[in-house]
Amino acid sequence: MKKMRFFLASAAVFMALASSAASAETVKIAFIDPLSGLMGSLGTNELRSWQYVANVANQQDWTGGPKLEVVGFDNNLSPQQSLTLLNEAADQGIRYIVQGNGSSVGMALEDAVSRYNERNPGKELIYLNYGAVDPAMTNSKCDFWHFSFDANSDMKMEALTTFLARDPHVKKVYLINQDYSFGHDVSRTAREYLKRKRPDIEIVGDDFHPLAKVKDFSPYASKIKASGADTVITGNWGSDLALLIKASKDAGVTASYYTYYAPTTGVPTAMGAAGAGHVKYIGYFGPNTKGNPPQADQIFDGFRKKYNDDFYMIASYAGIAMVSQAFKETHSTDPLKVARALEGMKVQSLNGMVEMRAADHQLQQPLVITTWVKADGKDVKYDQEKTSYGWRTDAVLDASSATLPTTCQMKRPH
Repeated sequence: MKKMRFFLASAAVFMALASSAASAETVKIAFIDPLSGLMGSLGTNELRSWQYVANVANQQDWTGGPKLEVVGFDNNLSPQQSLTLLNEAADQGIRYIVQGNGSSVGMALEDAVSRYNERNPGKELIYLNYGAVDPAMTNSKCDFWHFSFDANSDMKMEALTTFLARDPHVKKVYLINQDYSFGHDVSRTAREYLKRKRPDIEIVGDDFHPLAKVKDFSPYASKIKASGADTVITGNWGSDLALLIKASKDAGVTASYYTYYAPTTGVPTAMGAAGAGHVKYIGYFGPNTKGNPPQADQIFDGFRKKYNDDFYMIASYAGIAMVSQAFKETHSTDPLKVARALEGMKVQSLNGMVEMRAADHQLQQPLVITTWVKADGKDVKYDQEKTSYGWRTDAVLDASSATLPTTCQMKRPH
């Protein structure tokens, strides 16, 4: 009888220790994006965003036990370097990958993760995509192990052109984009959607330029001014948008700019007062939107205090929230179990309730249209980059307004 009691007591202690060890597990997440060069300041802000939200999750025990650690890997915006880093991360036992800058990188990672998982059953990786928005990634090239937390470029263009089409003052539109798959998709859909919604609008320019290589955009700004365009649509991001806006300001371009990424690092400073009333942003979040949940202000204020910088990459919040919820629901950090739990998951993010559509792993979420204006402490509480200017929310569009059908034929593990 004493032996039986000893055995039961020992088993209880073992189970308690095992449970404690599981709770103490640290799950590393590899952030693979540019941390140097022209896009380095952008990537650094985004890395810190993921790290900050992960720390909040750890403090508030979102996962129900495991701790999260986001580790930065500098890919120099290179698809080839990214694949090397992917293998390095996997060799270190990291099974969660985060990336968002550049669909050329994103598509390379999506394919590489899929192939790696086929070769390594039981050691699978999950790719959390927060900003590579080529629609092919959740359509023709969709993959079970890939989850997109940003609205893809077609979804944004659907909302943008619907809003723009209501403005009778828009007569001449100039398109300028980066010369890779995402930029070409922005140009193509802008033409198609405007022709359908406002066939009277004239496209007076359609330029492409190398990604993250142009340091002087004055020739492009001169062309925009000479075209007589009253509106510019661009999918440019990072330094390519900041330098374009600066050159346009210097050239005296008065056209309105409709952008996807104007709130990103460096662009607000480049715009300053000259961008007021002229630059708009279509995306999934407005920091000054009435009705944002209370945790939005807490995240913004805490991030500013810690880094003396602005928090704008809220896909990091949705990503960490969903992965944490999957850990808690499955009592596991195994990527296969987590991936299955993520399908169809709904969480409260900083822009409202969001859902990871199971059919293609494309997050469905509200979108906003905002305009760069002088901060007044009321409609525009948060400025950006200490410019005293910020984003006034003009319209909030529910998720259905940008929901598009998918051609994804998802192949799921047995």
